[in-house]
Amino acid sequence: MEKTDIKSMTLSELSQEMRKLALPAYRAGQIYKWLHVRGAFSFDEMSDLSKDLRARLDEEYIIRTCEIERRQESKQNETVKYLFRLYDGEHIESVLMKYKYGYTLCVSTQVGCRMGCRFCASTLAGFVRHLSASEILGQIHAAQRDCGIRVSHVVLMGMGEPLDNYDNVMRFLELVSDENGLNIGMRNISLSTCGIVPKIYELMEKKLQLTLSISIHAPNDEIRSKIMPINKKYPMSELLEACRQYAKQTGRRISFEYTMIDGVNDSVECAKELSRRLRGILSHVNLIPANEFSESPFSRSRAETIEKFVNEMKNNSVNVTLRRSLGSDIDASCGQLRLRNQKGG
Repeated sequence: MEKTDIKSMTLSELSQEMRKLALPAYRAGQIYKWLHVRGAFSFDEMSDLSKDLRARLDEEYIIRTCEIERRQESKQNETVKYLFRLYDGEHIESVLMKYKYGYTLCVSTQVGCRMGCRFCASTLAGFVRHLSASEILGQIHAAQRDCGIRVSHVVLMGMGEPLDNYDNVMRFLELVSDENGLNIGMRNISLSTCGIVPKIYELMEKKLQLTLSISIHAPNDEIRSKIMPINKKYPMSELLEACRQYAKQTGRRISFEYTMIDGVNDSVECAKELSRRLRGILSHVNLIPANEFSESPFSRSRAETIEKFVNEMKNNSVNVTLRRSLGSDIDASCGQLRLRNQKGG
């Protein structure tokens, strides 16, 4: 019989499970604290439970953990890249970044990705499966335990498309923000999507206080469809209308992620067109120099090209910043470490 994923349960659901086992109500609180605050990897760690109870829990339930398969730390000690091994032998990646305000962890939401963006390493090895809420949480607990720190901010911008794994991601958001658990506030969480329009509207109805990041990466359908297959299903007019409605309904500013690819989307004309398309949307543009890896046909834009792009957008009154490159010496772009691991590198 397959064991039940106990770490994906809310406190209320866990309380119901303990009642089924004829256990006192306070046991649910104890177990929940071990799972979500202390990040226990096994029931044996739960020292205030009897050995018999721990053995009983181990028979019925599974704690899905993220085991460190490979760890790479940048020379500046500002970034740690993890390759995690899951219970079924699959691998995912996370990146821990140190900032002045604390630690941010970029987490994966799927094993692989099926969106097919041409500049991204995550999609090259193919899509395998969705991650459970517990496996997304497990990345935070593993990083905290490894570095002895507390993660204060989370970005769902690693391997996979969060809105393609909508139900598990929503469960993760409920658990990670629970005051009885990790208690990471929604305003400290960013969710990135390539643009699954119907799910953006579903997310809008929840009125969560997280930051929605849109991986836009192009100023028009012609360029975007060449590098992002999702645009053929949900073209920019539909995507930007969803963004306009989302910002209006939630009052939250949208972050548009834009990877600067040499000779593809980095001209001054592209900057002008993008500025026009975003007019009237409560937003911010985050420019990202393309991550270069051997399997990619693209290279990052030159510094002077990026500077011209930034100036043009500022001249058009667009809020724009250039993301600081972190972890370039450790293949911090998501998907690279998993891809190399599959090739035996």
